[in-house]
Amino acid sequence: MKSRITKNLFFLVLMLTSDMAFGQSGQSGFSYFIYSLIGVAVLILLFLVVQVADNLLAVEAKSMGANDGKTNYSIFPRFSELFAPKTPGFVGDSSVTYLKQGHDILLEGSPEFTTIQEGTATIFAVQPPNFIGLAPIPKVLVEVGDEVKAGDPIFFDKKVAEVKFVAPVSGEVIAVNRGEKRSISEVVILADKEQKFKALPAFDLDKGSREELVAYLMENGAWPLFQQRPFNVVPAPGDVPRDIFISTFDSAPLAPDANIIVAGREATFQKGLDVLNQLTPGQVFLGLNAKGESAPSTAFTEAEGVEKHWFHGKHPAGNVGIQIHHLKPVGGQDKVWTLGVQEVITLGAMFAEGKYDGSRVVVVAGAEISEPKYVRTAIGAKVGDLVKDQSVAENVRYISGDVLSGRQKTADQFLNFHDDQLTVIAEGDYYELFGWLLPLAPRPSVSGTFPNFLFPDAQFKADTNTHGEKRAFVVTGQYEKVLPMDLYPQHLMKAILVNDFERMEGLGIYELAEEDVALCEFVCTSKQPLQQILREGLDTMREQS
Repeated sequence: MKSRITKNLFFLVLMLTSDMAFGQSGQSGFSYFIYSLIGVAVLILLFLVVQVADNLLAVEAKSMGANDGKTNYSIFPRFSELFAPKTPGFVGDSSVTYLKQGHDILLEGSPEFTTIQEGTATIFAVQPPNFIGLAPIPKVLVEVGDEVKAGDPIFFDKKVAEVKFVAPVSGEVIAVNRGEKRSISEVVILADKEQKFKALPAFDLDKGSREELVAYLMENGAWPLFQQRPFNVVPAPGDVPRDIFISTFDSAPLAPDANIIVAGREATFQKGLDVLNQLTPGQVFLGLNAKGESAPSTAFTEAEGVEKHWFHGKHPAGNVGIQIHHLKPVGGQDKVWTLGVQEVITLGAMFAEGKYDGSRVVVVAGAEISEPKYVRTAIGAKVGDLVKDQSVAENVRYISGDVLSGRQKTADQFLNFHDDQLTVIAEGDYYELFGWLLPLAPRPSVSGTFPNFLFPDAQFKADTNTHGEKRAFVVTGQYEKVLPMDLYPQHLMKAILVNDFERMEGLGIYELAEEDVALCEFVCTSKQPLQQILREGLDTMREQS
């Protein structure tokens, strides 16, 4: 009772003291309150004026066509600009597109030396299934035993007779292999020791029309070098690309270095770019690597007649589809063409040297061979020939391309038309007891189960084991962490599975090719064949168009 009275007296004294203090300083306190309100109002007004001015700058830049989505026309710096990685010195004042999503897979088996050795392949093949949209049974123009020169036509699509597919080397046709339902799978050529080339007629780029140039390219075998987005198909003869895109670097595991490939062919590469400029009313875009330790080749940095853009990020930063998305996305009825560096060189050689140059620099890589190296060979080299001077481990898988998006081959098969990489890794046909519970062996992974992030430069010896079977297709958010595109890939895949055409189109299927979702397939907890699903969706949309 006594303590309660004491508490009440304390609060009463406190209240009286507060009233007296307010009475003595009421006038000054009221003034401070008014000044504070005025100050806040001025700050709010100033913020609104600056914000309106900032928005008007952006609107004016867009109306003048200056807003490309990359240049910052705002008064304020972007958050990404404040905390962007350090730009390499060789980039200079050029703007760089920084990609946050992605993942680099570092594998053992890259070449120790960058010198290019002469290849040991003697047998080559052109494979009609490599060309999406080509009829399964094209018209074959040669028979077994025929002699051909490099650049001689060997088959064409019966629906598009103008487009000729030519021999990459001179030699004897030793087989015309067939697949399911009598389809043509391979036209095989035993190469001559001394190569002979079909003499191509001269073409003046300055005087010839685009129509004449297109007819020249189709007749002399250059047309299949192009791949058209959407669908990643060989363009139709009447197609005109909005723009043409070339990526000068490949960020996939064990991929070849384009700087090595283009060395000594700089002038021919530039000639190919000159040809491309005659084929599009738009621009030829060149994607450059801003993440490398040294500057790219001068063939790329000093290229003329192109728009050069720098990209900095982990794989798939080198994919041309990613670069298209960040530069000028494919939408509506747009059609764009893409080429690799070596395809541009082949194109340039037709005009600079008057021949179809089907030679290729191929990297033979992987932990299961004795000497990973660069070799000079030709389009469609036989897999077994490329490794016949190597010690190859037992029970291996040959992959035409990289481990993420390449295709499985046997030693008796051939590299695909657009591939410049042969990867050899161990087969993963084993069962890992309690692998989901006790993942003991180190492996490339984005999972936190392995402390890979503590060893960013560590290289792994990979195999083909998926460490799990196909599971329920659950939403995980994993794809968005590795795909640097403003898309919802998981929703797109589910739309493809249910054949929802409108959702497929709305979710951006036209922007993708299989290689773009290969890393998503690698990280997929559900073990879904995303590349296969995407191809089925693209084929469905192509049939509907």
